[in-house]
Amino acid sequence: MITAIAFIVLGFAAMEFSGWFIHKFLMHGPLWVIHKTHHQPSKSFFELNDLFSVLFGSVAIVLILLGVSELDYRFWMGMGISLYGFLYFILHDVMVHRRLKWFDRPKNSFLKGIFKAHQAHHKTNQKDDAVSFGLFVVPKKFFKNEEK
Repeated sequence: MITAIAFIVLGFAAMEFSGWFIHKFLMHGPLWVIHKTHHQPSKSFFELNDLFSVLFGSVAIVLILLGVSELDYRFWMGMGISLYGFLYFILHDVMVHRRLKWFDRPKNSFLKGIFKAHQAHHKTNQKDDAVSFGLFVVPKKFFKNEEK
């Protein structure tokens, strides 16, 4: 059981850190043509940028399918990636971008920090001027107390 939990945590952490790298160097680099749809106003529920979620979700599904018969590390890493994807959807798409109006603005200080970091990321719609590329690991300055 400890091994399973360790691989879930590893899959989750791998998504945060590879996601940061992919976001900063690929999405705001050669894949900007796809990602820029996320930085522009949209009249549609879906945007071309959602293809990245399909890609990451596919990696999780493949790992789960490859490891399900033995319940080996691939299965548990796929579960960690899936957990990350679920929380990404809730935090990023529902809470921050309000694609679904399920929650109000966050009141928890950790969630407020994530919210502020993502707002800072979207202050520009340009490829090169963005800051804060992670979802859970964001600079400390976004967790400082805000006005009361």
